[in-house]
Amino acid sequence: MKKILHNPLALTGLCLISIILLLALLAPWLAPYDPADIHVKEILLAPSWQHWMGTDGLGRDVWSRMLYGGRVSLLVGLVAVGISTVIGVILGAISGYYRGWTDTVIMRLVDIMLSIPSFFLILAVIAFLSPSITNVMIVIGLTSWMSVTRLVRAEFLSLTQREFVTASTALGAQDWRVIFKHCLPNSLTPVLVSVVLGIASAVLLESGLSFLGLGVQAPQASWGNILTDGKEYIQFAWWLSLYPGLAILITVLGYNLLGEGLRDVFDPRSNTTR
Repeated sequence: MKKILHNPLALTGLCLISIILLLALLAPWLAPYDPADIHVKEILLAPSWQHWMGTDGLGRDVWSRMLYGGRVSLLVGLVAVGISTVIGVILGAISGYYRGWTDTVIMRLVDIMLSIPSFFLILAVIAFLSPSITNVMIVIGLTSWMSVTRLVRAEFLSLTQREFVTASTALGAQDWRVIFKHCLPNSLTPVLVSVVLGIASAVLLESGLSFLGLGVQAPQASWGNILTDGKEYIQFAWWLSLYPGLAILITVLGYNLLGEGLRDVFDPRSNTTR
């Protein structure tokens, strides 16, 4: 933790993410209005002391919708990456440990998945399902596990040649014990970096899907569908596009900075001493 706090990239990213997460968690107390409340007499009001980020085309308070939308966007990112990480770790561990035909089958599956543009694959799947937050999380998770699989496989291929793994196998340790007790804990460093960077990608994907109307549906707020509302009034209601765009930018930037910082901290070739 001390190394992370002394790394400028990691510290900046951690601060940005902490602010966004804190605002999202405190949304019920920070939001002055219900994000779904419609006020026909307050349509498209510019930012003011009463409405800090103005109102949208239905008179809903944008600040309140931004806070609750942050909860949705971050939840999608965390859950989707959680699903992809679990799948990737399991397949990567099996592939790297057992090798042979098992490795061949899993790696060819990875190659097939990587040959299909992920965003178009997600669009195709979502088109056959009813758009909802649950479906978005599941689909993003099920289509983004390949990089984690490759990382874990590479680590297992190296670890299975180490003396402590060879000794455990020679002493008759069961495969699951060698995998989960000896190999997996020693292979999670690159996975942690991949998870952090993956959350940024998932937030961006969710925002894109919601912007296209295939993600989180109204009246539930997300940064993507707030942007969708704003494109109709962009010439005279700039705040509807500016604030959700900035929120997405800051969140993605924060996770990317944290991921790059963690990569520097955990890089064994780094000769920086603290």
